[in-house]
Amino acid sequence: MIKIASQLAHINTVAIAGHVRPDGDCIGSCMGLYLYIKENYPGIKADIYLEKPREGFSFIEGFDEIKTECSEGLEYDLFITLDASTADRIGVAMPCFSKAQKRLCIDHHISNTGFGDVNVIHPEVGSTGEILYEMLEETRISKSVAEALYMAIAHDTGVFQYEATTSRTMEIAGKLMDMGIPFSKILEESYFSKSYVQNQILGRCLVESMLILDKTCIVSYVKQKDLDFYNVTPKDLDGVINQLRKTRGAEVAIFLYEAGNQEYKVSMRSKESVDVQEVAAYFQGGGHVRAAGCTMHGSIHDVINNLTCQIEKQL
Repeated sequence: MIKIASQLAHINTVAIAGHVRPDGDCIGSCMGLYLYIKENYPGIKADIYLEKPREGFSFIEGFDEIKTECSEGLEYDLFITLDASTADRIGVAMPCFSKAQKRLCIDHHISNTGFGDVNVIHPEVGSTGEILYEMLEETRISKSVAEALYMAIAHDTGVFQYEATTSRTMEIAGKLMDMGIPFSKILEESYFSKSYVQNQILGRCLVESMLILDKTCIVSYVKQKDLDFYNVTPKDLDGVINQLRKTRGAEVAIFLYEAGNQEYKVSMRSKESVDVQEVAAYFQGGGHVRAAGCTMHGSIHDVINNLTCQIEKQL
């Protein structure tokens, strides 16, 4: 695997960005690389671009330095994307991406065909944070970088539960823990802890969920009026799909929320027998074999029927 040092040679400016609606792996890997460059390459001006993450991630050093807007006039020597499966998911930093002199794509989504000038894509690895760790010089990883990387790896492996977790994953996590990071606090604040309104909307989603396809699939959704009623945003919906996935007997979990007029953002999770990435790809989405998503249009009933039609073929 190439080292990040080889990509930073003769570079004066670098932009770092993840995907829209950034999750723990995206935020952790982006912040980890940002801090690593700041600490080890003082001659390089680095900027990080993300949609504003929720407060549960604010313990990460440099959190307040995240930029949520990108000027179209900025040109970077190098633009690095992490955990973004396609260029159109870069979001707020897209104007800078298109003007950069060179683009490096680091990712683990199976649907990523490579949209950078240099691509480091390993679908077999459980998180982008794990790939990034292998690209860094181990002896130059500080405690603050280790905290961000540990969070990234823990989030996208479901706290080391998903099948993409390997002995190497655990070895890396152990090395980061040995640096004295508060690993329990990291997981509590960024993964397990929920705000009052997050628990409220989660409760509603669980109460109104449905078991279909002979109880092998669980589905839940929220409409814009529900988001308005509870005064929540899509960021507050983190964790709903994972809780649905824990339903005993359900092989597939589907969660949808309304993002526009007859437009729904879809998240899917599976346990063993269904490749949800294949289902998402059918609807121009992507992700992983056991975790994927897409955007769909139509009535809520049409969207669910179209999704379950593809899922049923695999079941």
